[in-house]
Amino acid sequence: MKNHNRLTQQQRQQEELAAHQSQAPSGKEFAGPEDLLRFDAAQTSVPESIAERLQNSSATVAPPSARPWWKRVFER
Repeated sequence: MKNHNRLTQQQRQQEELAAHQSQAPSGKEFAGPEDLLRFDAAQTSVPESIAERLQNSSATVAPPSARPWWKRVFER
């Protein structure tokens, strides 16, 4: 009787282990944080209201100057 009980315990442990391994999430690994952010950006859509606000604010920003800032500062 004890052998039968021990056998069923071992079977239960093996079944639990197999079930646990099959439920483990398969994670995605990234080379660095930049890759993670790119992946996340590709999966996430920007809400329409935020996209519109970003478009409006970027339209009011002046284009960058042709000369670097350090030339403007030191040539005076």
